[in-house]
Amino acid sequence: MRLPLSSIPPRWMATAAALGVAVAMSGCSTNEASLTMPVSGTFDYQLGGTYDSLPSSVGPSSSVDDPIDIVVRDAGAAPLTGAYSVCYVNGFQTQPDEATLWRDHDDLLLHDADGELVVDPDWPDEHILDPSTADRRSEILDIIGPVIDGCASSGFDAVEIDNLDTADRFPDIDRTGALDLAAEYVDRAHAQGLSIAQKNAAELAETAHSQLSFDFAVTEECVAFDECDRFTSVYGDRVLAIEYPDTLVEAGLDFADACTVPDRPPLMILRDRDLVAAGDPGYRFDTC
Repeated sequence: MRLPLSSIPPRWMATAAALGVAVAMSGCSTNEASLTMPVSGTFDYQLGGTYDSLPSSVGPSSSVDDPIDIVVRDAGAAPLTGAYSVCYVNGFQTQPDEATLWRDHDDLLLHDADGELVVDPDWPDEHILDPSTADRRSEILDIIGPVIDGCASSGFDAVEIDNLDTADRFPDIDRTGALDLAAEYVDRAHAQGLSIAQKNAAELAETAHSQLSFDFAVTEECVAFDECDRFTSVYGDRVLAIEYPDTLVEAGLDFADACTVPDRPPLMILRDRDLVAAGDPGYRFDTC
């Protein structure tokens, strides 16, 4: 469901031509888009399949499909008309369908002591980007930057950058280099008039917001992992939260319990692990 970089439309790439001017402008004024994210309404997380309204069987109404006010979709999908639409971008790891593209950029990927490519143990078809040097960061931005630009040209309001925590999970990555790349993503998004969300990595919330200028957060399983307050204490109500049934069960909770947690974000939903589209047999959605 995530867009292969090798299939980025040429019109996305054209946006990069204006980058020099846009980045220069980004340092001169506050990003107004950061003020626009709603902090109430109906939120949905749609990385595995898109749909434009909540079925009446799961939405607040029992008789008609309900509108969605805030949605996260993959960079390869279209934004939802009338909703605050957030564009998912994997900024620190490769995507499963990008093997051919990244084979030509092997030097930008993390290798182990034997020279083998390192994979994410939880996502074994994803390799790890290594932003430890300025040259590597520049080349990574040459590839990922146009995806961010494409989110803007497609009409999204914001981007969500995933896997910010790779330096903590893979010690061979230079942490400062990873944060520098994150800052470049922030500049790129703001230059395009987009807000930008920190994804997970609760331990980085204060740094991500106060030093790197991330505008809001997207967090998975903050109730299950008892870390919601680490986001809400930094971003206030500007947190989009997703819980999954399996990790709630492992924590001895159900979603009704999650909704009673005092520091949970107001915009919190329950979704199925695969984030399938409404109508799929595995589809799950609930909201507090």
